[in-house]
Amino acid sequence: MKKAGVIANPKRPHAADIFERLARKAGELGIELFADKRTSDYLPSATVLEFDQFAKTVDVLLALGGDGTVLFCSKLLAGENIPILGINLGSLGFLTGVGEDRLESALDALAAGVVEPGVRTVADCTVLRAGQRAGSYRILNDAVIGFGNSSNIVTLELAVDGEPIASFSCDGIVITTPTGSTGHSLSAGGPIIHPCADVFGVSVICPHTLSNRPIILPDRSLVEITIQHAHKKLLLSADGQDVEELGEDDTIQITKSEKPVTFLHLPGYSYFSVLSRKLHWRGSSF
Repeated sequence: MKKAGVIANPKRPHAADIFERLARKAGELGIELFADKRTSDYLPSATVLEFDQFAKTVDVLLALGGDGTVLFCSKLLAGENIPILGINLGSLGFLTGVGEDRLESALDALAAGVVEPGVRTVADCTVLRAGQRAGSYRILNDAVIGFGNSSNIVTLELAVDGEPIASFSCDGIVITTPTGSTGHSLSAGGPIIHPCADVFGVSVICPHTLSNRPIILPDRSLVEITIQHAHKKLLLSADGQDVEELGEDDTIQITKSEKPVTFLHLPGYSYFSVLSRKLHWRGSSF
């Protein structure tokens, strides 16, 4: 991997030092760097690219920042088979598997070809309005239906492969990929799902019933959420970005994308170790 794209959040602490280390190590290894205009202001040795040129130019995309930077990179690639290596400029994230202290080791591993790929499921999210497609989005983490401009509850119907499952009076609903299960879904009481599981998770936000529980569905399913009753406009959030206003009778369809995202990890990476650190698991003591 001799051509590395760089997308960064330069506002992170010590970013200037990180960019200097990156440029120096890449030069030693003969790795050519490419960056967007904002990032290139801090990385003058990089060749400047427009966002739509990265997938056609680079062998790997380095996401320097936090999990939000990784999510941005996944959208930037738009399904192209370019792997992402997340390097966290701060505390280790769920998606950024390499801390800034291991930057040089990460570049050494890239140059030696010993990084380990991990394929992550992406969902295709389609909004149907009056039977017509109103919007379409790639989802690496989650789709959230809810919020809006009042505290009134709404009624949402869940159907799987055309079969009605239940209607929920609630504040909203979260449909998550395995990657997104440690995000909004977890806050809504959903389970942690291993990234290699071939499933979607569905969690209802503040349901007006004591019997509701999260549901795990095969990701080969067609998951549909229809807004049955709403006295307000709802928002569809895709990976944390508000992308669409929703109203009564709108339907949101979730299916597994044919184009996943590939993350790169250093040898010895452990998903469970990341969970333990991020969720402060300490075990039991007596």
